[in-house]
Amino acid sequence: MTEFDQKVVSRRDPIAEIIFYVVCIVLFPAILVGYVIWIGKLYAGRTSGVSGTAQGPLSARWFQHQLGIRRDEPANRLLMALPNTSQLAVWLVFGPMLLAYRLCGYVPPAFQYPFEGKVTLNNQASARQTFYDKAVDQNLADVAQFVILGAGFDTRAFRLPKQQLVPTFEVDTPQTMAIKQEVLKMAGIDLAGVTFVAANFEKEDWFKRLLDAGFETEKPSLFLWEGVTPYLEREAVEDTFRNIASVARGSVIAFDYFTTEILESQSLQMRLIRASLQAGGEPLKFGIDSTPPTSERLAELLRSCGLSFREQHTLGKETEGKRSLGGFATAVVD
Repeated sequence: MTEFDQKVVSRRDPIAEIIFYVVCIVLFPAILVGYVIWIGKLYAGRTSGVSGTAQGPLSARWFQHQLGIRRDEPANRLLMALPNTSQLAVWLVFGPMLLAYRLCGYVPPAFQYPFEGKVTLNNQASARQTFYDKAVDQNLADVAQFVILGAGFDTRAFRLPKQQLVPTFEVDTPQTMAIKQEVLKMAGIDLAGVTFVAANFEKEDWFKRLLDAGFETEKPSLFLWEGVTPYLEREAVEDTFRNIASVARGSVIAFDYFTTEILESQSLQMRLIRASLQAGGEPLKFGIDSTPPTSERLAELLRSCGLSFREQHTLGKETEGKRSLGGFATAVVD
C-alpha cells in the first residue's frame, strides 16, 4: 500500500454530522472573518503571481493533512509560506472545522478522502483529488517520466514514495514557477529529482521548453493536467493533446474539464462562478460540448488529437434531460 492508497472510514453517523455542523454554525463568525481576510489578501496580492485557483486545491490538501486523512507534509509547509497567505485567516477558516472533526470524527464531503459516491459541483474538489492520486498510483510504475502540467502548487512530486521516484517535470507560467521554487526552498522542501519548466500554454511552446529541459519523447510518461483546461483557449487545449500524442506509446494523460453547460448556463450559481473567476483574472474559456453522452464528445476530441479515450467520471448526473457540468478523464497514446 502506498501513500496514495490511504483508506479512511467514511463517517455517515447522523449524530456526528449534526455535531459537526452545530460547532461550525456556532463558530461561523470566526470562519467568516477568516474568509474575508483570506480573500482580501489573495486579491490584494494578485501581482505576486499566486493564482487563486491554484491556492484552492493546496488549502484543501493542507486541511486533509491536518485531519490526518491524507498526509502531505509539503502541502502543510507550502501553504503557510506563500506570500499572500494569512496564517491567521487559514486558522480562522479551518480551525472551527478541525475542532468539530476532533469532537465527532465527521468529515464533510468536500474534504473526504478517498472520495466515494456521486460527484457534484460542491464536492468535486475532493473527488478530483482522489482521481489524480489514483492516476499516479495506478500508472507511475509503468512509465519512465512524470509530468505535471499547469503544476501550480501541486505537491505530489514531493511526496512520492521512494520506490516510485522517476524523473519529474513541472510546467507552469514563469511567474508561478519562480515563486513556487522560492517558497519551496523557504519551506525546507527537497527539490531533488524535480525539474521546473517555465512556459505559458497560450503564449509559448511549452513542449519545446519541456524537451529543452531534458524530457525524452521515446520514453512512456504520465501526464497530470489538473484544473487547467477551463482557463485555456480551445487551440491551446488541442495543441497540448497533440504534443502528448507524440510521446512514446503507453503514455497516459489524466485531466479534468468543464462542459459548455458551465460556460453558457444562465443560472444564478453559474453566473456567480463565472463572474468570480473573471474578477480574479482567470476567466473560463474552454468547455467540452455538453450534449449527452459527453463520453462521445470527449472521445471525438481526443481522437482528433491522436489520443485514445480510456476513462471518464462525470461531474453531475448525465441523462437525456440533464447535462453534466464537467468531469475527469484519462487518455492513452496507442
